[in-house]
Amino acid sequence: MYVLLCYGDSNTYGRDAITKGRLERNVRWPGVLQQLLGDDYHVIEEGLNGRTTVWDDPVRGQHKRNGSLYLLPCLESHCPIDLVILMLGTNDCKARFCVTPYDIGQSVGYLIEIIHKSNCGRGGPLNILLLAPPHLGKLTEYAETFSGGVEKSRELAKHYRMVAEQYQCGFFDTSRVIQSSRLDGLHIDPEDHQKLAETLAGQVKDTATK
Repeated sequence: MYVLLCYGDSNTYGRDAITKGRLERNVRWPGVLQQLLGDDYHVIEEGLNGRTTVWDDPVRGQHKRNGSLYLLPCLESHCPIDLVILMLGTNDCKARFCVTPYDIGQSVGYLIEIIHKSNCGRGGPLNILLLAPPHLGKLTEYAETFSGGVEKSRELAKHYRMVAEQYQCGFFDTSRVIQSSRLDGLHIDPEDHQKLAETLAGQVKDTATK
């Protein structure tokens, strides 16, 4: 069985922009991806609301939201893994972190190094598919939290692409196929979870057959 780990934030968790709760498993993109790939694949969801790449969040429990601290234990608990799909960086655009798009790209590079050094692949290096998250949209209740963040989010794909080339891992800019919800400008609506899963299914199958 081909094992995929989806490591991300609220848009991997499946935060519902309408109810503020969680979308059902068969609506969230990792769950839809599982349906599309079938029984020869095992898709593991590891999404957390508010997760950053490497930053402690003083407003949301300090290190609990720092994606770099949980990544290695997560990899080891699910080992062996064939592919990690990594989509983080949106929460790094919050004003309180005061970091640039370049900084966020370098932080993603640090996560890739953790994955590469983990020895959690199946008899070889662990494959990685790095996703640039969708651009932030018209923010409503989150406007002050993400002050200046819309502009940063539009620069992430450029830096992620360079990082992916540096570490020789897969890359996809999700803003090519999906957008943040028109309701809150931050989360992904159900139809875009479906679109993202459909797009990724082909890439996963290509990686699995190499």
